[in-house]
Amino acid sequence: MRLYGVVAAGSFRRYATYRMATAAGVFTNTVFGFILAYTYVALWDERPHLGGYDVSQALTYVWLGQALLMACAMMGGGFEDELVERIRTGDVAVDLYRPADLQLWWLAGDLGRAAFHLLGRGVVPLGLGALAFDLALPSSPVTWLAFLVAVFLGVMVSFAIRFLVAVSAFWLLDGAGAAQIAMLAGLFFSGMLLPLTVFPGALGEVARALPWSALLQIPADVLLGKHTGRGLAGAYAFQAGWAAVLLAAGRALQSLATRRVVVQGG
Repeated sequence: MRLYGVVAAGSFRRYATYRMATAAGVFTNTVFGFILAYTYVALWDERPHLGGYDVSQALTYVWLGQALLMACAMMGGGFEDELVERIRTGDVAVDLYRPADLQLWWLAGDLGRAAFHLLGRGVVPLGLGALAFDLALPSSPVTWLAFLVAVFLGVMVSFAIRFLVAVSAFWLLDGAGAAQIAMLAGLFFSGMLLPLTVFPGALGEVARALPWSALLQIPADVLLGKHTGRGLAGAYAFQAGWAAVLLAAGRALQSLATRRVVVQGG
């Protein structure tokens, strides 16, 4: 496990070196945060308590979305492009023969990436949003801790989805199509555009049952106090369940791919 800790720390340092890119990302997240915030204000003026949120909670949801956009990779990004390229060129064969698990290696690196983006691109936009608007941020450190646990589980689900997309390149050769579909699904079904509680009828039920809801909707509701007690345990179970299922599916595809590489290499 020490190896994967080193990989995570190295990934954190790697992303921390791109200071100008981080500053540009903070600026972009802040600008889009203001655009969405004023859009939400207009919408909630017409439909107060839409989706079960008051205006302050809706604005908090907006800025949490900007804070978690890169950490939870709701629009993709991170390791998958690099892994797809290694699969395409055949360099992944070296990775599979190393005395390290392929999935755990990339997971460790992605956790380091997510930790940096949460701090480097998440804190400042959320702080600026809190200065400009009356956000419903909790004062209890317990609630913030519960939120961070939900964010961690959301990152695990996000990684599991993107790992499946990347590993599909063993059979598709080019993962661009699958990555594009995953990006669009993540943008829509994570609740990045609108809270999933706003979605009507069967669409809302389906959207809230899909794994992408673990990326933003659940962490935001945890911070806003929508999940407490057994409800909080149920939210964690939902996230952990999807993470376990998707990671297992990724590991199964990884095993099939390893056999394929070994057979072709032999």
